[in-house]
Amino acid sequence: MTSQPNTGSEPAAQDMSPAEIQAVIDRILSKDVPARNRTPRGEERGGNGTAVLGKAQAISNLDEEHSSYDGDQQDLEERRALRRTAGLSTELEDVTEVEYRQLRLERVVLAGLWSEGTLADAENSLRELAALAETAGSEVLDGIVQRRERPDPGTFLGSGKALELKDIVMSTGADTVVVDAELAPSQRRGLEDIVKVKVIDRTALILDIFAQHAKSREGKAQVELAQLEYLLPRLRGWGESMSRQAGGQVGSGAAGMGSRGPGETKIELDRRRIRTRMAKLRREIAGMKPARETKRANRRRNAVPSVAIAGYTNAGKSSLLNRLTNAGVLVENALFATLDPTIRKAETADGLGYTLADTVGFVRSLPTQLVEAFRSTLEEVADADLILHVVDASHPDPEGQIAAVRKVFSEVDARKVPEIIVLNKADAADPFVVERLKQREPRHVVVSARTGEGIQELLQVISESIPRPSVKLELLIPYHRGDLISKLHESDAEIISVDHVEAGTRAVVMVREGLAAELESFVSND
Repeated sequence: MTSQPNTGSEPAAQDMSPAEIQAVIDRILSKDVPARNRTPRGEERGGNGTAVLGKAQAISNLDEEHSSYDGDQQDLEERRALRRTAGLSTELEDVTEVEYRQLRLERVVLAGLWSEGTLADAENSLRELAALAETAGSEVLDGIVQRRERPDPGTFLGSGKALELKDIVMSTGADTVVVDAELAPSQRRGLEDIVKVKVIDRTALILDIFAQHAKSREGKAQVELAQLEYLLPRLRGWGESMSRQAGGQVGSGAAGMGSRGPGETKIELDRRRIRTRMAKLRREIAGMKPARETKRANRRRNAVPSVAIAGYTNAGKSSLLNRLTNAGVLVENALFATLDPTIRKAETADGLGYTLADTVGFVRSLPTQLVEAFRSTLEEVADADLILHVVDASHPDPEGQIAAVRKVFSEVDARKVPEIIVLNKADAADPFVVERLKQREPRHVVVSARTGEGIQELLQVISESIPRPSVKLELLIPYHRGDLISKLHESDAEIISVDHVEAGTRAVVMVREGLAAELESFVSND
């Protein structure tokens, strides 16, 4: 896409054909207008903005969403059991239609700033915002990118561009504007006052998706805490209805004598209730933490290596987990499809056991509220022995994805954990892009979770990278202690050789320190 010089806002009505005028009227009246009649993605718009429409590049274009390793996907069927239908209107043309109203999707217009990097980077970010909006259940009608060095402190876009955005909202019949940044409360109010529709920012959109997809008790509590932290500084008053101050004998609802005083405004009550609820949620999350730490401590005590699967959202983490362990976790071609961590046990080809943990996906400008709220979950990454950093090699900007994920790694103290770059979706990626990434990242494996390409190589790399038993013992175990031989086969031990002699079973093994202490009395001195 390219930008054109500033020519003002939308064309005047006299410059439009009758068909175009009718199309605008239909959209304003929220009639069902086929998507093919709308402005195609990439059509240039006057001004410093560039229109962005259509399916976001953050969503894969693969025809098959699942492989045979993904299982029955019953969770996905449950999620899709209730779907809203686009293009149905709640506005009535005739009072007789009151019994036939249908719920329609929110219609949104996107707005972003191009303040650094290239235009392609700005458009990719806006397309990702479109994917987030579609995942949240809205219909993206239009989008603009404005060239500007820094956001306007009052309206984010500036008063002139905000008026142009208002024209776009009116012509498309949109009811929401989504901004590709985190807005200050004053910027949100200023922009809403101009465009006359609801304005939300990128952070609120991501929090909304997390609220929809959280399933576990801990996940729901973490999301609610993040939402309240975001909401607290953004509470607004709406005039006298927000006041709870008592007065004198005024009107029929007079409070009377003895009720006069400074009182407490409704917004102050709301803030106090939010802080009380946040404190309760923090206590609940802290109460859930010991159970996770106990499981983690058991794995440490038994010296079970842990491998964390992390990466950008929709990079294929859950698909990779299903391919490696047949876990059957939910897989959907959408952003933040799975939030709750899933841990499964796996084994190397020589029988060494380890755990695989699927974690929540990351995204550019991941809200700090979510990082803090999900810190107990993200500790699975920080405490892992190895990180499989899954990258969507078919994405327009895989290097940007890697940088965004590593930024979150730094925030949760996981940068010191050994990392392997897993270039996923090799079947759909450009070979030149894959080669470029291989040159940038020395520790890498190219795979396709959908087709199985490179999976055996990945398993071999995992086997070579996880901590292995380091204590070598030469044992002579009496025949009546067959339980110890069985334990060597069941535990994370490597049996180098086994020989049956008259005195018992002679074995040369590699074991971990804990098991070495238990077998010390059977060490052969020969």
